[in-house]
Parts: sequence; structure tokens; C-alpha cells
Amino acid sequence: MTSANPWGYASITLSPERTVHATISLCTNLTTNQKPTNNTIPETWALDLTFTRSAAAQPSTPIQLNLQQDTPPWKTLLQQTLSPPTPLLTIRFLFTSTPGYITRSDLIPLRFECLPGLLSAHTFLTPLQHVTPITPQSLTPSNLPQILSSSLGALLLSNDYSPAVLNNETNNRLGLPFLLPSPPTRKRIAWVQGREDIDCIERALSAAQALGISLVIIDEKGHWLQDPSSPWAHLREDFIEADVAPNEDFPQRIVDAVRGYPKPINGIVTISDVRLAGVAKACEILGLPTESPEAYEIAADKGRTRLLETVGAEESFVLRHKDDLEGVLAQNVELKFPMVVKPVIGWSSDCVTKVKNVDELRVAVKKASDRHADSPKPSTAVVVEPYVAGPEVDANFVMLNGEIVFADINDDFPSPADSANAGLRENFQETQNVLPSALPKHELEALQDQLRATLVRQGFKSGVFHCEARVRNSSVKYQDVGNGILDLVPANNQNSTDGATDPEVYLHEVNARPPGYLESVAVQLAHGVDYYALRMLLALGDAEEARFRALSHPFRNGPQFHLSVMIIQQTRRGIMRSADAAKEFLEKYPDVRENVVDYYTRKKGGDVLEGPDAASLWWIAFFSVVSRTSRRDLLERVAFIEKNFDYEFDPLND
Repeated sequence: MTSANPWGYASITLSPERTVHATISLCTNLTTNQKPTNNTIPETWALDLTFTRSAAAQPSTPIQLNLQQDTPPWKTLLQQTLSPPTPLLTIRFLFTSTPGYITRSDLIPLRFECLPGLLSAHTFLTPLQHVTPITPQSLTPSNLPQILSSSLGALLLSNDYSPAVLNNETNNRLGLPFLLPSPPTRKRIAWVQGREDIDCIERALSAAQALGISLVIIDEKGHWLQDPSSPWAHLREDFIEADVAPNEDFPQRIVDAVRGYPKPINGIVTISDVRLAGVAKACEILGLPTESPEAYEIAADKGRTRLLETVGAEESFVLRHKDDLEGVLAQNVELKFPMVVKPVIGWSSDCVTKVKNVDELRVAVKKASDRHADSPKPSTAVVVEPYVAGPEVDANFVMLNGEIVFADINDDFPSPADSANAGLRENFQETQNVLPSALPKHELEALQDQLRATLVRQGFKSGVFHCEARVRNSSVKYQDVGNGILDLVPANNQNSTDGATDPEVYLHEVNARPPGYLESVAVQLAHGVDYYALRMLLALGDAEEARFRALSHPFRNGPQFHLSVMIIQQTRRGIMRSADAAKEFLEKYPDVRENVVDYYTRKKGGDVLEGPDAASLWWIAFFSVVSRTSRRDLLERVAFIEKNFDYEFDPLND
């Protein structure tokens, strides 16, 4: 049982001219093992230093702490924090009475991010460090400085925080086996294709450092991570210049790059869909851990994926080329419109079209077949499948040896093409993803069970997966719930949308890698699980199973808020004049900023806006908006942004 007791009073000397004062509280038994058979959760306790601006009415013999002598991390933190005037805040120093090796050195900042009342979170640990156990019983006034030197890290909190809530949150956020009994060793990973800029990869690169993993980036000449004087160069060990075009020779070029590096490389990672199978082939040649290249080939091909599915098997077909459509039509195949047409390879709903008749079908098939005909990995194949009107989800899974060890399912709200009146111009670009999902429990269970079966059927045993699917026969549907806000409500028949009683999972696609950066960060903030860290640990094989399982633990109390990743789509053609539209919007509405935990402007000043007919579906900006109150409150916040977001641009003449 958690306990918090006044323990003492400290007089802290910052300089010969300045002393500050703090009351000290001892908080014990902050983490508990929920299952009697599980004794892997380290015992955690804390010291809270609450600072005051006066020494009046305090004990005459306070504990003396002198910050002028040596500078361990806790002293450095106090010196940096307690600049005059003395801030009214509390610093919680965290300890463990359990020995072991840290799973990742930034665990405290990672797991306490977005804690209400938190001003900042700090780690005193280094990657792979052995943690010496300290028990609260060993604490005395004379050894307080030595005890503080063994702290795992610290939380800076505003003084209006609730000790009881903070104790509960410590159990919630640190209730995972964050210490390992055996020492992990420093490893090296080759990361193939380093992404387009720091804004869509920084957390992954930082995670590698915290895990004790050295990254070697393999990418084209001139990539922003190549320059050793780059402000981001410290996030990678080295850069290997190579042709990473995903053609037939790609696997061998990766093999050659790895073999030519002067230090051993223990694993290879990519999060590029068109390169996953090639990297897996390179790993097989090099004898490095990997899933089956064939499984990656199937997942990357929406046609092969569709043909393996049992749900909808008789309702869809795959064309090798646009010219094959006429042969299908000549067979008088029954077509149940509306239907959806898409290339067998692609991303971000690019070139995915809803059609209502044969004429539109011909147009959409030509467009989809031509989309990747001249790419480095050419493809002209097309999938034609029924349009399923049920609610759509993003379903993310962490799987180890066939077992789902963590799952997140979030609601993918209707896109422009979901409108009953949508034509060929409307697209399926996401508008917002809301987590956690509001689908009923039995439908969430059906999604997890049926999509796990899909992954196994494709040949996967382990991985981090991003699946997209719809629930046919769902007991809920999207409807205006007031003030123009859409949300899920019970369907009229209370059972299904088209007569059946059991929900069916209609798979759209499997991406055998973490979800996009926006959603991966959203899940990390809401659940405390870092998909990129897990993907890197998987690349290192069985030796990292203990860390992989430990870091797959979400917060014990579930997601810490309702969160919407909302997308601002392109609706107008022109040249963007606003330098940074998302930043400028948040500066204009500071109340909104308080509930935005992440954002990014994709289209900045000078960029071309192609409008709704853009060849590639690049959005203008995104916001990750949160509410700790309710889902309805969240959707109202999102509606405000949708209504008031604006930007300056210069129109383009057609």
C-alpha cells in the first residue's frame, strides 16, 4: 500500500549568498505487482522536495545540502531549476529498491510525458546502466546527498499537484518490468532510408540512443543525415552512401553496404513499405534476424493480400493490367456498386477511388494501373473490391511468436469519398483518427482475432504491424451527434448495418511496419508504448525478447486521454504564403495550444498547394488534440480547429 509521510526539512545552499528551503516527503510502495505470479515489477519509491520562499516556522536543525561542491545530476538539476526567485514547485526524485539493468535510459521522460501538472521530466540514467538498489529504510539525514545520487530521475511539478494522484500515476506509468536481470549489450543497427526530415524520425533516432543501439544510416548521397556537422549527426554513428532504389538489385546493395562497414552490424531496419521485402532478403543473406521475405512481399501487395482473405473473397478481383478489365466485363461478372479501385502498392490512400458505375470503373482502373507503372519497382496491377460502409479502423499490433503482446485500435473517421454523393474526385485521405476506439468490445475482439489470423496466414510470426480494415455488420455507425459533429452511435437495427448479426472484418491492407510517424507518436503519448523502439529490438533477434516484452507494456490504467490525430487537407490550389500555418494558428489561439500535444506543418511558405486533385495526398498540417474529459469534448475541440484554421496563399490560375 502506498504511503506518503513528512520526513524532514532541507536547507539548500546554492551559493555563498543564496539558500533555499524545502520540505521533504517520503513516498513508498509506489509500484505494485498486480498478479500474484508476477514479481517482475521493480519496487519504486520517491522523495518529494517541496520548495518554499521562507525558512520561517521550520525546524531549527534542517538537513544541509550544499550544491557548490560536486555536481552529480541531481545537483545540476537543482542548480538549473532554482534560479531566483525561488520557484514554488515540487521535485520528485524516483528510486528503486530492486537491482537490474535499465531497459531504456529515457524511461522516466518517456512514460511521464503529458502528465498533468508536470513541468519537466529528467533521467539520470545512461543507456544499458546497471541500477543499484536503494531502500527507503536506508535513508538518513546524513546520507541524503548520497541517496539522491542514486536516483533514477526526477519530475518537476507545479505545487498544485495532488500527492495521491501523483502516487497513483507513478504506479500507472512505471508499472512495467523496466529492469532486466541480465545485462543487455550495445548493438548496432543499419537503418535503411533515413526519412525525409528530422520531424518524421527524431523520436525513433532518440529511442535508439536510449536503448544503447548505434545507428548506421544507409541512404542516397546528399541525405540530410550524411553531413557529420549536421545538428542531428549525433543521433547516428555513421552514414553509408548507397543507392536505395527498391529494384531487383536492392537486397545485394544492402548486403554489400553492411559487409563493407568496418564494425559488426547486428540487425537491419527499414520502415519503407517498398523496401521491407528487400531488406528481409538482405538479412537472410547476412544471417541476421528477420521475418520471411515472402511474408513481406504478400503484405506489400494489396492484390495478394486480398486473395488470401476469407472475408470478401467472392466479391473482389485483381487485374494485372488496366487492359484486363474489358475481359472481366465481357464475362458478365456481377458488379455490386459502389466499388473501390486501388493500385496493389501504395500508401496514404493514394489513388484509391470509389466508383458507382462501369464508366467510372474504367477511369479509376486506368488511373490506378498507371500510378506506379514507371516507378523503381514498377507495378500495373489493380484491386477492385466492394465499398464497405461500416466503420473503418487503424489496428496496430505488436506480435511476438504469434502472440499479440500489445494492440491499439483507433477509429478512422469518414473521408471525403465516404460521402453518399462522392464522385471520382473525392479521396480516402484520412480526416482524423481517434483513440481509443468507440467500437463495442465484441467488435474490437473480432478485429484483433481476425487480423491476427491474417498476419499469421501471410507468414508472420513477430513484428509491429499497421492494419487498416472496416467492420461489416457493425452495431454502430457514424452520425451527426449535434453541431455538425460526427461520431459513432448505435445503428438503427441495433445489430448490424446489412442484416447479419456477427461482425466481419473486411481488411483493406497490412503494413508490416509501425504506423506512420503521426500515429506512432500519438500511441506513444496515449499508451506509453514506442513502436519504433520495439521494431529495432525485433531486428536484434531473440536476445532482446525480455526488453521487447517489457517495453510492450502500456500504462496500467489505459490511455491517459482521448486523442485525435486530425488532418488539415488541401482544398485550394496555389502557393502557400503562410510561413508555418499550424504554428501561427496555435499562437493565435493559446487556449487550443494547451490541448495540442503534437503538431506539424507539411506545406510551408513557398510550397505548392495542388488542392483536392493533388497527385500525391500530402496534407497541409496535422494536430494531435487531446481531452481528459470525454470523447465528445475532444470532438468539439477538433471541430473548433476545423472551423477556424486558415492560412494565406496566392491562387494559381488554371
